[in-house]
Amino acid sequence: MNTPHYRPVDKWCFPADRDHGEIVGVACDSKDRVFLFTRGTPPVMVLDRDGTLLSTWGGGLFERPHGIFIGPDDTVYCTDDFDHSVRAFTPDGMLKLTLGTSGKPSDTGAAGMDYRTIQRAGGPFCYPTNLAIGPTGDFFVADGYGNARVHQFVPDGRLRRSWGEPGVGPGQFQVPHGIAVDKDGTVYVADRENSRIQRFSSAGAYLGEWTNVARPCQVFIGRDGLFYVAELGFRAGRWPGWPPSEPGSTGGRVSIFDRDGKLLARWGGGENPTAPGDFFAPHDIWVDSQGDIYVAEVTLSGGGRKGVVPTSCHTLQKFERV
Repeated sequence: MNTPHYRPVDKWCFPADRDHGEIVGVACDSKDRVFLFTRGTPPVMVLDRDGTLLSTWGGGLFERPHGIFIGPDDTVYCTDDFDHSVRAFTPDGMLKLTLGTSGKPSDTGAAGMDYRTIQRAGGPFCYPTNLAIGPTGDFFVADGYGNARVHQFVPDGRLRRSWGEPGVGPGQFQVPHGIAVDKDGTVYVADRENSRIQRFSSAGAYLGEWTNVARPCQVFIGRDGLFYVAELGFRAGRWPGWPPSEPGSTGGRVSIFDRDGKLLARWGGGENPTAPGDFFAPHDIWVDSQGDIYVAEVTLSGGGRKGVVPTSCHTLQKFERV
């Protein structure tokens, strides 16, 4: 297989003066329209491939946007971690389905969203992070900050099963932050604070893990069958009480793996996080039908508000395959 190569697209996308806050999630529909999930106003922005703003929606609907996924029928799934819910919308913002109970976290004993305080695994949801859809239409939700589980739902929203518990062993999680499901039903979970991607059957049986990652936030499976991973690294998004990052520690980056977990490409690393092609805090990743990559970064909450990087640091980048 040829090693993929990419270059950043200069000055992509919409007018820079829009008050978009930070872009926490990105996804593309069947028409390659780009949906941005933001912690600003408006929370959902829809662009074409050239970066032209087409529409917006979602004002007043979300407590704190976290993850976005678009299904094969172009349904838009938005994960709201502070609301403890995942909601499904039409592409123009009409509500179709809600998973979880809005505003009511499950009982895990956690003190807020700090994963280090979780006392036990719980039901859906306690600060969920992301959703993916399997080949049979089931929903798989990573329940990530105040819980340590994956929840599987049938297409009408009924819970089928859950698995996982706090810890570092096989099948255990410390912030299951991102999730993807391949065409065979294998579930890939970005187990962020354990710096690994765990693999499971669609019934939750542990199959193995990839460890050549640095705090992965999200994993996306492209049409080419490759695995695209947004890695937060060890400089951004550090929890209270953690010591400062060590000099030379890995920063934010993007990695591409084949189905066997072999590393094919990697760039970034955070040496110059404000430069095009480098990263401070990759949080989400999507690949469109043309093979172009979109990476969303939490540059404000990841450290920008603390002066680690300028608040003007990019929060979205597009990479063109060459």
